[in-house]
Amino acid sequence: MLPDDQRLKYALTKLKVSMAFLPTYVEDVFERSLVALLTTVNERKEPVTHPMLPLYERGSGRIYFTSSLLFSRKLEHIKRYPKVSVLFSHKEFTRCETGDAVLVKGTASVDDSNPSNGWMRLLPLWRKKEPYIDAYLRARFAFPLYWERAVIEVVPEVVYVWRGGDMSRDPEVHDLRR
Repeated sequence: MLPDDQRLKYALTKLKVSMAFLPTYVEDVFERSLVALLTTVNERKEPVTHPMLPLYERGSGRIYFTSSLLFSRKLEHIKRYPKVSVLFSHKEFTRCETGDAVLVKGTASVDDSNPSNGWMRLLPLWRKKEPYIDAYLRARFAFPLYWERAVIEVVPEVVYVWRGGDMSRDPEVHDLRR
């Protein structure tokens, strides 16, 4: 147990990150996107990009992904090099009328402590994007290894926004580290 002053400092640090201001249109992109490109760094220090389903709860200040333990290389990359980027682009992937493109630079962590059920806390967010997930869940025991999943949590540090998806222009920059 931390002393009271350390607990308060820890709580304020968490609050600062989770309450960092992002414009509504950025949260719209996070919340509506069906695909985001999660880029990690491999053991040779080369970027490796994975198309993933991003999960986001408005106001949370966190972007989540789940990954089957069958595809554990990305999990090992994140554990070794936690700095990641997440790109939300292409109007058909973001499902936002504005077509905004958003690049997040941040720090990721992997929670694989309960691969059978730990990811279930994200199921309501997953259902909002893929309502048919319940049909797959009913067949979960037919593919048990696929459903052994880790949660990847990304804490955004710097967010770049290209309004209208025009990457030939300078982006808006939202530095959340301050």
